[in-house]
Amino acid sequence: MVSTLKIEIEERDGESFLRDAYVTQPFRIMPVGQYKSDGASYLMIMSSSPGILSGDTYDIQVHVKENARLQLQSQSYQRLYNMEGSAAQVMNVKMEKGTSFSYVPHPVVPHEDSTFKSHNKISLEDDCDLTISEIITCGRKHHGETFKYAHFQNLLEVYHHDRLILKDNVLLRPDIMPLSAMGLLEGFTHQGTFVYLNTKNEDVEEQIEYFFKELETLENVAFGISELEFNGFVIRILGHGGEQMFDFFRKVQDVLWEEKAAIQI
Repeated sequence: MVSTLKIEIEERDGESFLRDAYVTQPFRIMPVGQYKSDGASYLMIMSSSPGILSGDTYDIQVHVKENARLQLQSQSYQRLYNMEGSAAQVMNVKMEKGTSFSYVPHPVVPHEDSTFKSHNKISLEDDCDLTISEIITCGRKHHGETFKYAHFQNLLEVYHHDRLILKDNVLLRPDIMPLSAMGLLEGFTHQGTFVYLNTKNEDVEEQIEYFFKELETLENVAFGISELEFNGFVIRILGHGGEQMFDFFRKVQDVLWEEKAAIQI
């Protein structure tokens, strides 16, 4: 089943709002920023389905119009159920000049024999800032399904004026990859990736130093933070719990988001 979600965010007099929306089953889109006063739009993607099933294709399209700000949230952990075939998700995000887009979803839980491919393509114009993350778990660890999924792939491509400025490809194949080996997950069961970049020529060295110190407070993880060539950074974390990573990524998101809100004001 092909499921579609399309949203358009517009700004007027300093307030961002949902200008247009189109959804098909099982999607719903809900506003969740009623008590926020920063003028941004806060939306949650909701689903009436318990998870992604074999044969599902999710098509998500987001258009953030000039000077608008959008923080997109997920409803809960994303489950990838047992599959005879495969499932896929495509998310296309268009960010016009002066916009902000942030998406820090809950972890993904791939069940046994699931095959899932995701492709996120984001196009930015000038004076934009982007935050996006992903957490992939080993599966239903407490049900004895550690690394029993078949195939997981997430491809992220970020373009600035149609020029590719960032490409990140996470591919996990437990049947042919020794995930516990050196250079892969090295005994950890969860992997998290957090990406931030901007087209405002804003330096990120102070942010990298700050978040590195915050990363050092986490227990039972391995981590790294790398500066990007294009005004940004990537955080990688290996650990044993999705909630720990999700809480930390939300913390990083809040710091970056509040900084941008202060600049807007």
